[in-house]
Amino acid sequence: MIISQYSESHVASSRRIGDRAAFILEVIDRQGTATYEALAEKMRVSTMTVRRDCEELIRLGKIFKTIGGVQQAHAAAYLYENPARARIATNREEKRAIAARALELISNRQTIFMDGGTTNLALAKLLAAQRTGLTIVTNSALTCLELSKGQNRIIGIGGEYDPVTLSFVGPQAEETAKTFFVEQAILSTKGFQPADGTYESAIATFRIKQIIAERAVETILLIDHTKFGRRALSKVLDISQIHRVVTDERTRKSDLASLRRAGVKVEVASLRPMEHPQHAAYADR
Repeated sequence: MIISQYSESHVASSRRIGDRAAFILEVIDRQGTATYEALAEKMRVSTMTVRRDCEELIRLGKIFKTIGGVQQAHAAAYLYENPARARIATNREEKRAIAARALELISNRQTIFMDGGTTNLALAKLLAAQRTGLTIVTNSALTCLELSKGQNRIIGIGGEYDPVTLSFVGPQAEETAKTFFVEQAILSTKGFQPADGTYESAIATFRIKQIIAERAVETILLIDHTKFGRRALSKVLDISQIHRVVTDERTRKSDLASLRRAGVKVEVASLRPMEHPQHAAYADR
C-alpha cells in the first residue's frame, strides 16, 4: 500500500514536471527568450524550480542558457548576440560618423547614460577628448574604460559580468539602474523596425535599457543602416519611447520618412570626409 501511494505520487510529480517543461518550451517558442523570474511568475513556482526544469531542457538541447534566463535553440544565426569584440570590427566608418554626429547633441555638464553598444564605444572616445563635466552612467566595462581617459564623472552600474556584451547585468544591475534619472539615454540595438521599435538578442542587457529609457528625458538611438528592418529575439523599446535616431546616409529614405511620421527626430551623418563637423548632413534639429 505504501509502495502504491509512493508510485502514484511519483507519477503525479513527473506529470507536473512534464507540464512545466512543456509550458517553458511554449513560452520560449512564442517569445524567443525569457528570464527565470518571468517564467517562475507565470507558473507560480520558485525560480529554483524553474532553473531545475530549464537545466534539463538545456541538457536535452531544446533551449540555450543565457545570463538570467534561457533562449530558443536552433534559431536563425542573426537572432543571437555576437560577441562585442567581433562587433567592434564591423561598419567602422558608419559608427565613427554616427558618433561624431551624436557628439553634437551632447553639451558639457549634462547627465547621460550609455550602454555597451560598439557605436557608443566610438562616441565614448570622442566624449573623453572633447567634453568635460559630464556625468555618465554606464553598465559597459569597455565604455567605462574609454571614458576614463577624459575629464568626466563616470558612474558604473555593477552586477554580474556578461562576457558576450562586456557589460554588467542581472538583478543587482537592474535595481541600481532604477535609482538613476538622466537627461539623455544613448542606446544601441541589434535590430530596428522604424514603425515598431528596437529588438535585442541578449536578454541579459535589454532590461537595463528598458529601465533607463523610462527614466530619461530624451532617448537617443545610435544605429547604422544595416540594423533597419531587422528583428532579434525580443522586443525591447517601442517606437514611442524613442525621441531621436542618429544614423548614416546609407539608410533608406523610406525608413527615415517612417521615423518622421512617428514623431521621431532624425539625424543623418555623412560618410564623406569632413573638415568641419558642422558640414555633416542632418535634419530635424
